[in-house]
Amino acid sequence: MDIEKASTGFAAVGSSPRLQVLTLLVRAGNAGLTTGDIQQKLGIPASTLTHHLKHLADGGVIRQAKQGRAMFNIANYEHLNALAAFLLNECC
Repeated sequence: MDIEKASTGFAAVGSSPRLQVLTLLVRAGNAGLTTGDIQQKLGIPASTLTHHLKHLADGGVIRQAKQGRAMFNIANYEHLNALAAFLLNECC
């Protein structure tokens, strides 16, 4: 992983609400959660949540998949592991 891709990923989780969303998605596993489920569990307004999910997706730390009318949000474990490895191997 190059430093630009790593910095984008780390920046994506650089706020408390986005870190809360990511933590919730990691705990949800490979099934992920719908945007509505996340909103209900965290109490984040819909427009604000959409903004945070976009940052997380742009940073590569989550994937989004539309199924019918529902948008599923899923932690991108491969990218998260690569970010962790980058941090441990390059910075420590």
